[in-house]
Amino acid sequence: MNTFTLGLVVVIYLLLTAYLGYVGFRQTKTSEDYLLGGRTTHPFIMAISYGAAFISTSAIVGFGGVAAVYGMGLIWLTFLNILFGIFIAFIVFGRRTRRLGRRLNAHTFPEFMGKRFGSRGIQTFIAAVIFIAMPLYAAVVLIGGARFIESIFAIDFNVALTFFTVIIAAYVIAGGLKGMMYIDALQGGIMFLCMLFILVMTYVKLGGVMGAHQALENMAELVPEGLRMKGHQGWTSYPAWGSEWWWTLTTGIILGVGIGALAQPQLVVRFMTVKSGRELNRAVLVGGIFILVVTGFIYTAGALSNVFFHRQTGQLAIEAAGGNVDRIIPLFLNSAMPAWFVYLFMLALLSAAMSTLSSQFHTMGSALGHDLLGTLFPKTRTNGMVITRLAVIFGIVVSMVIGYKLPGGIVARGTAIFFGVCAAAFLPAYIGGLFWPRTTATAVKWSIATGIVASLFMLVFMHGSESAPLGICKALFGRDVLVEQFPWMLVDPIIIALPLAGAVLIAVSLLTKHESALDV
Repeated sequence: MNTFTLGLVVVIYLLLTAYLGYVGFRQTKTSEDYLLGGRTTHPFIMAISYGAAFISTSAIVGFGGVAAVYGMGLIWLTFLNILFGIFIAFIVFGRRTRRLGRRLNAHTFPEFMGKRFGSRGIQTFIAAVIFIAMPLYAAVVLIGGARFIESIFAIDFNVALTFFTVIIAAYVIAGGLKGMMYIDALQGGIMFLCMLFILVMTYVKLGGVMGAHQALENMAELVPEGLRMKGHQGWTSYPAWGSEWWWTLTTGIILGVGIGALAQPQLVVRFMTVKSGRELNRAVLVGGIFILVVTGFIYTAGALSNVFFHRQTGQLAIEAAGGNVDRIIPLFLNSAMPAWFVYLFMLALLSAAMSTLSSQFHTMGSALGHDLLGTLFPKTRTNGMVITRLAVIFGIVVSMVIGYKLPGGIVARGTAIFFGVCAAAFLPAYIGGLFWPRTTATAVKWSIATGIVASLFMLVFMHGSESAPLGICKALFGRDVLVEQFPWMLVDPIIIALPLAGAVLIAVSLLTKHESALDV
């Protein structure tokens, strides 16, 4: 790879990013501009920004590699992302969120929930949860982007992490949400075109659509015995019902990430950036197509990479990658795609990381500056935009420090954990705030607390993927998980924590006095 050429491409990309950030800066005059883009964002920009913030490097590289192992069953994640993350989110949740948000004059998700229930406690509670939890999620995405820069430019990881963080910080701090959404549109466009090219070239390499899929189906007999025992039935079939792989794929990946998108604070706030519900309707098609191409196409290519590697080397994709799932997609692209395309794919990865991180930084900063400090110390509201920008800087520094400490290889799982915890903590309360007038502020607080505690309990003591590495359960009880009977160690925390939080919301609402500040 020609480092000079790649460097030139990246410099041009960064110059475009800087220009769009400057445009956002020039158009940001008030706190509403900084937090919500002035509530006048074009539906196309909003839809692409939403999708780009949704899709990180873990979706492209991490889950693309997972598709090479599990097969086409991962396409169900794309289906749920479109159904829940786009259609239901925009039409069912988004329209009412936008309308109530404007009526309440809310600028953030914590402020929306706090004003909905007339409770400053709810606003500060949610803001504190976001500011404490999101830096961990931001840190794992930072690691993914920094590792990419480190490997391409052969520089120290800490230098790469600092450089990467400073670039994103510059336009988030200056341009606010408006600048971010303009840049997201550029980044989303790069991601879209790259994923489209990958799938087209994959079919060209493998003899067309029908030929490629038939060849993959014919490889079912090559499934290793160890994988077959776990439920693998071939790369065009879903894992066997009730098998180890069925539980992992269904609960740990598809449901956790698919449903979790509904309660992401950095995504919810985008519903309040457009001026009417009609704009959200127009954004649905754009958002749906974007998610289909950016996730569905890379998952399909990931599964089909088995055909390519088997023809070229006689190995499965995971074998060719030396057993490392995260190496499958990069190895496939280096082997099967034109050399010039690798440069564009690098930009796609950079775009995916930057768009996700910018939304996280903005959400963390607004949670600390606007919701926590602005609520606890109302006088700071007179300098709201300045305080929020300073809070963004603080959140970025915290994320960067965590990024220095965390190990690599945790991006995909870290994303799934954060999505699951957000769903368990916020989704029942968010649904109650939108659709059930009987929901009380007390119930919201208990539901959020229940979702967080139940998720953490499952992660530390029940779900083997986290409890075993953490070692807390082992130290206290002498075993990796509390319940060793199949399939409890495979059941994702969201399956327990989300219904439990919902049940608490309903029960406490019925047992407490109706104290909602606004009837929906």
